[in-house]
Amino acid sequence: MKDNFDIIIIGGGILGTSLSYFLSFLNKSKKIAVIEQEHNVAHHTSGRNTGKIHAPYLYNPEKKKLFANAAFHGYEMWEEYSKLRNLPFKKDGVIEVALEENGIKVLEKYLKWGKQNGLREKDIELMDKTELRKIEPEIKCEAALYVHRDGSTDYATLTKSLMTDSKENGIDFLLDTKVTKIEKVNNKWEITINGNHKIFTNFLINAAGGQAIDIAHNMKIAKNLTDVHFRGEYWKTPKKYHGLTKTSVYSVPEFPDYPFLDPHWIIRVDGSCEIGPNAVPVFSPYGYNNSENIRKFLPKIIEMLGSGARKAIFDKQFQELAFSEIQSSMSKSVMIERVKKFLPKINVNEITQKGTAGIRSSVINEKGKFVPDVILLEGDASFHILNYNSPGATGALPFSVHVINQLHKTGLFENEDTDAQCGPWKFNDIIQKLEE
Repeated sequence: MKDNFDIIIIGGGILGTSLSYFLSFLNKSKKIAVIEQEHNVAHHTSGRNTGKIHAPYLYNPEKKKLFANAAFHGYEMWEEYSKLRNLPFKKDGVIEVALEENGIKVLEKYLKWGKQNGLREKDIELMDKTELRKIEPEIKCEAALYVHRDGSTDYATLTKSLMTDSKENGIDFLLDTKVTKIEKVNNKWEITINGNHKIFTNFLINAAGGQAIDIAHNMKIAKNLTDVHFRGEYWKTPKKYHGLTKTSVYSVPEFPDYPFLDPHWIIRVDGSCEIGPNAVPVFSPYGYNNSENIRKFLPKIIEMLGSGARKAIFDKQFQELAFSEIQSSMSKSVMIERVKKFLPKINVNEITQKGTAGIRSSVINEKGKFVPDVILLEGDASFHILNYNSPGATGALPFSVHVINQLHKTGLFENEDTDAQCGPWKFNDIIQKLEE
């Protein structure tokens, strides 16, 4: 019976591990496991990001209400959990700058969205360049949105702590375990791992991040969708720049409909500073190096040409943006010059050390359009979480509660104790906040 489970979660990123955390309190009688192909949780995107705990000012309160609510409550939950476990958390704020006059209207929209999403007057304020210069004299811009309720942490450390808590509550973590096949056998999901070993589960949750689409396709779900992968690269700055600004600095995105990010000025939770990320198209969710991309190039191109992604990759604007991102990868100066537009004091010759690269996977629909929001799909004794991107880490705790509650409503987890105390929170209290 050791290879038979009630629930298996595929993916040990911050979302899969958060799901295991809450399920460990709600389902004491069920046998639950998390499958992760790497040697530890949060090995990929969850641990390879800026570490920012995002305030919900970038998210349309009508179109992205769930994500905005998750980000809003995720901030306070991560703060509380970090204090409880003595983990890194710093409320340090972020500044979004408009480099040109037309960007000011975008900042005004973000201000409105932020307040609609729960931010108060003291949490977010719009400043002209004169006001900002008094606080941040090195930043050059036309106007800025100063978001005080924004923080920094180390998501890999947080995820590992959640895993520890989950394991103490009886969750199994199958690390260094790669899923190679999934098929339905006798009303159970038969999962082949590490080539030939088989385990079984009554219910499967797909939270596999960059491989979530592939797993869904393997289970005959979301066949009309495909994904494309983008590598975000960072450059570390020398210590002389660590006091250049008090907060991280983002610039208004020029092309918000595409997953291309203008590099930011990032202050990490340990005080170190980095420039990044860009968004370089790659051919694998693990395409950190040329050998992996060469290996995956042909099958990924064939997949994309046979899907809606074909329309995206032949779109002229997409091609121009992709070429620009490739240039930023090949040339350090191209990437850093973008940040020099608002931090002119940076000397490109003094920045010599690369940071950690992370990969974001974005979903494209059959019309060739990038899907802007998370996709939640029910399957046969399965649930699939696709396109779970930023602010995914920020909202992972409350979002996982939302997912579990949705499954509970369908009757899949009939014996859940939804009034359970889950560490510092009551499960039902989180649901109530999300639904306010």
